[in-house]
Amino acid sequence: MDSLKKAFDGLETGLTRFLEDSRPDWVIQDFASHWVSPIAARLGISRAFFCIMNAWFLAFLGPTNAIISGSDDRIKPEDFMVPPKWVKFETKVAYRRFEADWIVGSSQNEDSGFSDFYRVGKVMFEAEVILPRHCYEFEPDWLTVVEELHHKPIIPLGLMPPEVQEDEDPDEIWAPIRNWLDSQNKGSVVYVALGSEVMPSQHQLTELVHGLELSGVPFFLVQRKPSRCIESDSMKLPDGFEERVTGQGIVWKSWVPQLKILSHESVGGFLTHCGWSSIVEGLTFGHPLITLPFFVDHGLTSRIIVEKQLGIEIPRDEQDGSFTRNSVVNSIKLVMLEDDGKKFKERAKEVSAIFGNTELHGRYIDNFVEFLENHKYVNKDI
Repeated sequence: MDSLKKAFDGLETGLTRFLEDSRPDWVIQDFASHWVSPIAARLGISRAFFCIMNAWFLAFLGPTNAIISGSDDRIKPEDFMVPPKWVKFETKVAYRRFEADWIVGSSQNEDSGFSDFYRVGKVMFEAEVILPRHCYEFEPDWLTVVEELHHKPIIPLGLMPPEVQEDEDPDEIWAPIRNWLDSQNKGSVVYVALGSEVMPSQHQLTELVHGLELSGVPFFLVQRKPSRCIESDSMKLPDGFEERVTGQGIVWKSWVPQLKILSHESVGGFLTHCGWSSIVEGLTFGHPLITLPFFVDHGLTSRIIVEKQLGIEIPRDEQDGSFTRNSVVNSIKLVMLEDDGKKFKERAKEVSAIFGNTELHGRYIDNFVEFLENHKYVNKDI
């Protein structure tokens, strides 16, 4: 990922020429391109920061001046294990010890010469408007914190729920997946996917799949090698695992049409790493969540899910993040089979009316477009 950011920084000269020639009204950028705002300001182009993540992550980062200067007094992992002092409402949303090491490390400069914190802080500070993938209907309090921190327009874009594209002729990937799902009982399958960037350790993978097997619950596991993984990083399933679970589960080792799977009536739960896009997709279809967070905003999102009773988090060791097959078994059974898990299913169905409301989220986009059209202003003092 650091190499990608270094390569991205190499686009500065070419993008400058493009902006000089095209002179758009707005530049919409993510956190990596921290060098775009001064260029755009010089050319009289307005700047907007689009954040694919959620409001609680932006709120946790804190004031941009402290991020840029490195003057944030939170310097130890323990400092991130409690809600920030600027969060005034009651919440238990915070990082765990094994997650806090990552966020402390993100304040350190990488090979590119800049830390992730510096990049995101500088972009937010110099942007004229911040655009989170968020909506008030699901979680207003954290969005209010972001507004109070930055004293500039915060225009949520809604959740941008994806739409399932139904093909008249199922392709070679979807057809066998659909056939297997069709053979399962309604709401019986737990779908397991950890995203395209998460790379669990061999021990974590082993415990996870043993937990799936021992739960007895039908499962569809996506074991796709992360894009940043090299061949030597590949992790192996336990000997004989795939043979033993024949009839119970499927292990799919390449890309899958996740939306089609989540929309299938046989799926009744989603074991996820808590990437925000995956959460949006899972709750769009009303699935209770079994969370296994790894880094960035995953842990905070998992705490939000638990706080709102939309699912449970697999218990883990506070220090190193390890978990056991038994904790996986118990978590899956609670959500998928036990009476105590019904509340998670009911809550997930309730919020699907928000997450899957395309008319609602379309209005957010309409408001955003209207803002762009009416606010082509530039702060020349950056």
